[in-house]
Amino acid sequence: MLTKTATLTLQKWGNSLAVRIPAPIARGAHFHVGTPVELAVTEEGISVRACGERKLTLNERLELFDKKKHGGEAMASGRIGAEKF
Repeated sequence: MLTKTATLTLQKWGNSLAVRIPAPIARGAHFHVGTPVELAVTEEGISVRACGERKLTLNERLELFDKKKHGGEAMASGRIGAEKF
């Protein structure tokens, strides 16, 4: 297993502490924006691991939209009922 390491400095973020995950390490862990993670205190320190599936961004959801499957237009192009514009 290839191990990537980085030496980082904790920063203050509100009343908490924060550390940024460098891009090469995030890529190696398959972390993306929106990935839910679980933090755990271990004998060695703190572990961070992905848990569950990440939420898709709006653009990613729109890319998955299939007009044939979902009926194309989401709204009618004309009036339905007694709407006044």
